[in-house]
Formats: sequence, structure tokens, C-alpha cells
Amino acid sequence: MRDAMDPPPIGREQIRQALDTLRRYKAGKANLERRIIENEEFWKLRHWDHIPQEGTTGLKTKSAWLVNVLLSKHADAMDAYPEPACLPRAADDEAEARLLSQVVPVILAQNDFPGVWSDNWWKKLKAGVAFYGVFWDRDKREGMGDISITRVDPLNLFWEPGVQELQQSRNLFHVELADNEALTERYPMLEGQLRGGGVCFSRYLYDDSVDTSQKSPVIDWYYKKREGSRTVLHYVKFVGETVLFSTENEERSKEQGISNQFPSDNATDSLLPVASSLPGHGLYDHGLYPFFADVLFPEEGTPAGFGYVDLCKDAQRQIDLMNNAIVANCVAAATPRWLKRGDDGVNEAEYADWTRPFVHVQGSIEENALRQITVAPLSGNYLNILSAKINEIKETSGNRDVNNGGVGGGVTAASAIAAMQEQSGKLSRDQIQNSYRCFRQVVGCVIALIRQFYDTPRKLRITGPGGEAEYLRFDNSMLRAGEPTELDIEVSAQKQNSYNKLSYNEMAMQFFQMGFFRPELAEQALAALEMMDFKGKEALRRRLVQNAGSALLMEAARLPAMKKQAPRLKSFDPIGRERKKNPVAERARARAAAATQPR
Repeated sequence: MRDAMDPPPIGREQIRQALDTLRRYKAGKANLERRIIENEEFWKLRHWDHIPQEGTTGLKTKSAWLVNVLLSKHADAMDAYPEPACLPRAADDEAEARLLSQVVPVILAQNDFPGVWSDNWWKKLKAGVAFYGVFWDRDKREGMGDISITRVDPLNLFWEPGVQELQQSRNLFHVELADNEALTERYPMLEGQLRGGGVCFSRYLYDDSVDTSQKSPVIDWYYKKREGSRTVLHYVKFVGETVLFSTENEERSKEQGISNQFPSDNATDSLLPVASSLPGHGLYDHGLYPFFADVLFPEEGTPAGFGYVDLCKDAQRQIDLMNNAIVANCVAAATPRWLKRGDDGVNEAEYADWTRPFVHVQGSIEENALRQITVAPLSGNYLNILSAKINEIKETSGNRDVNNGGVGGGVTAASAIAAMQEQSGKLSRDQIQNSYRCFRQVVGCVIALIRQFYDTPRKLRITGPGGEAEYLRFDNSMLRAGEPTELDIEVSAQKQNSYNKLSYNEMAMQFFQMGFFRPELAEQALAALEMMDFKGKEALRRRLVQNAGSALLMEAARLPAMKKQAPRLKSFDPIGRERKKNPVAERARARAAAATQPR
């Protein structure tokens, strides 16, 4: 055992080295940060600040073609909001998979994941990348602790330059500005030490005046170490050169039986996304950085990418420059201007005032004393070029008119319109599938945190098989017992738009008309259902099974009377009408039966 007076593994010298690493990471990310800030200005229609002003008029017209692209893509993403399902890899894991398929959506709902999904898709479309953070927050549930899923701003995250994946980075830093007064209240040891740490961080160009002079960066430093065959994730929270928490220091303290370096409970407040660390386990048992990147258009050598603003902002600049020129031409043509000779004697103020019936003139009036300046109208070619640029944005982004409900002239057939809409949506489907891959990583991390931290049972309200609310007490005992649970995570779209609801309603009416719900046709209906796939299929299958059981009971009850009466059996069509025998059909059936009989 080490001497209790040995310095902790993470001290001021290690923090200075970490700050040097952070500065290097920030310098490698400078171009990305400038691009993200500029793209945010395009989103807010403030892009004239990023257009060269030479040769332009004083007008600054703005069009929102690029904004419309983002609106359409975001709507597609919200229509495809993900719904997770956990699938077992072995028969022993079926019970765990079924339970987690009910519990994980509850955890997502408690973290308002639809809002996180929406915010991150805005960021993904604008900046080209969005980050999810999945942490254990020990202050949730009144100190019991629970999982937190948040959006993470790309400007606040710093990784090793040149890596393709976040998990490949040797260190990872997350930085947030916090109010100095709040920090010193929570951490009295910071009194007089809040000087910013010598690192200047980028921030957006806010509409409001944001004063950061009384704020200091709180830095979360994540790093990995190999210990035998395991990769251990360690974590340090520090401000300036003062360590607030360190997993390595915590483990050293536990080994030596020493209390935490900061005995105040403030050292483990909600700013720390950790629970008490186990010796040799680091921060989280899964050993991964708790950040996951959702990239739109990937680039080599960086976990970030580029978005639709990067793809279309040059065309948007050109559209606005041409709009500006056209508007300036219209204004010039609609505003009469005159060439005036210096000795014409015309009263300029009265001449320019169209409300005055009389204009005074000194001396005689000569015809060439005033001459109107004529403005030549722009050629129609320029309007064609403008239309071509607008179409360029639509084609480049895949945001054609058919995506928004419009179709080209001459297309009237419903099947043709449906085919065009299906084809035009393939870009959005591809990008949403990329988001689903990131979502699987998020759900996998959630399950890993459940396995590690859900020691205390907690009550959850889940959705039962029939859609009813059920209440259960849940902990990680099932996941920790025996062999580790191996699961696959399947993601499907939880679409709830009006078109889907209409199609479901029409399908239900068709099932009714075809006799799906008639007990005597339950067996045939179940056979047809096996070949179909739609939302609510499982609930319908259970209802048909119940109908089949009811039909058997009814048949058993009628059997004694049927033996006595021996009535002639009638044939019914799917909606319950008695079939009439067709002689031609009967002869065809007889020939077909004879042809299949052995001779």
C-alpha cells in the first residue's frame, strides 16, 4: 500500500499538461468552429455579413430557400422518430430483452428524448454533426440517481485532431461556462482562483448581449488507460488548475482508506455525471466516452462532418445577390431621376414634390433644360438564371417540390405521384438510417448504465402488451446474474403523421369488410396476417387468436344439436353472405379434383 502522504495521481502538474493538450485540440478544431458559427448565421438569415459587399447596392434582400431545406429535412426526421426494441441473441436472454424493450422507452421519455432528438437534428442539418451525451446523474430521483441523455454542442467538445471516431481520441474534453459566484458557492476552494485557465473558447454570435466576463470554463476531462485486457475510462473535473473530482484520485483514496480529497458533499453535486467509482473500473464499466456523434455528410480525418448549409450556402448567396440586383433595378426604374442643367431656373424642391400643382421657373422654359434618366429593364435571361439557382438548391439538397406535396405539370395519376414521393424521399431515409445507427449506440450505453448502476429497485410505469399501463419494480439483478446478457438493438420509426393514421384506418375498415373479425374465419385471417407487417399487428393477432378460441367454444356448444338436426352446411363469403353455387365453377372443381387423384 502506498504511503498516505503520496501525491494524488491527478494534481496541478497533470492539470497543466491537460490544459496544454486542450489548447492543441482547440487549435486543430478552429476551422470547424468558424464554419459552425458562420452556418448558424445563415440559419438566422444574417448571411449578408458573410457576403462580399463590393459592387452591391445598399439593399440587403434575404430569401429563405436554404432555411426551407432545413425545415423539410427536420420534418422528415421527426416523422421517423425512433422506437427501440431489444432482441435476444440467445434463448436465455429473452426475458431480459423483453423487459428492457419496455424499460428503455420509459427512460428515454423521462429525459424528454423527443426534444433531444429534435434539437440534435437541427444541429446536424446546420453544422453537419450532432452529439449525444449519456451520463449517470447521481442527483436524479432525489439522490437515487438515474440516466441523463442530453444534447452536446460541438463547440464545447474537443478531440484529438486527425481521428475519425471519438472513441479513438486519446483524450476528450467537454467545456461549459459557469457563473463564478455559483462555482465559489459550490466549491469554496475556488475562491480567488477563477481566472479562466488561459484558454479562450468560441461562442455563437448571440442576438442578446451575453456577458461572459464573470464566468469561468468548467472542464470535464476524459481519458482512457489500458489495464490488462481492459480499457478503463477515467474522468477529471477541474476549473483553472484546481481539481474538483478525479476517478483516479477517488480510487487511490479508497485503496488507502482516506476520505475524499474534498470532504464537502458539494464535490459530488449534479455537475458530476458519476457515481462512486469501483477500484479499477474508472468512470463507467463500458469503458467508452459517453458522447456519440451523429454525422450527416462524413469527412475523412474528423468525427464531425458537413451539413446542408455547407452544401447550399454558395447557391443561397448567389440567389440573394441576384435578388438584390433585381430589386435595385425595380426601385431605380420606379423612381424617376432627371438630368438638370445648372441655369434652367427650375425650382428643384417644387419639381420633386408630386403633390404641388405648380412649379416656379425663373426665365423662359427650354425643352432640354431637364431630361429624364431612363433605366433599362433587366433581360429575362437573368430571371432564368435566378430560377436555375433556386432549382439548384432544390436538386442539390433533394428538397424537390414533390417532397413538400407538389408535383410537376401533367402528373395526375395517384400511383405516379406516390412513386415520385417514394423516390424523392430516399435521401432522407438514408440520412435517418445514419441517425438510427447513432441511436443504437445511445441505447446500448443506456443498457450498460442500467447494468452498472440500477442496484436500487425503482418503480416504473410501462406499456403492457395490450397498450394498458402497468407498474413494476425494476433493478439490475436480472442483468447481473449469471452470464452477461447479449442483446441486439432494433430501431424502427414511430411514425404518427396524418397519412399513416389514414392508411391504418382504411386498413382496419378493409379487414372488417373482408371478415377478418368473424370467429369462423379466424384461422384464415391469422394465416394472412403472418405475411403482413404494420403497426399494431401483434395486438390484432392476439384479438384474432381470442376470436378463434371463441369460435371453438361456440362450435363445441352447437355440436350436440347439429348431430340431431344434421342441417345442410352453407358456404359464406368473407363478409357473411351465403354463397350461391355456380354450376360452371362446380364442374371445374370436380375436374380439378379428379385430375389430382391417383389412377
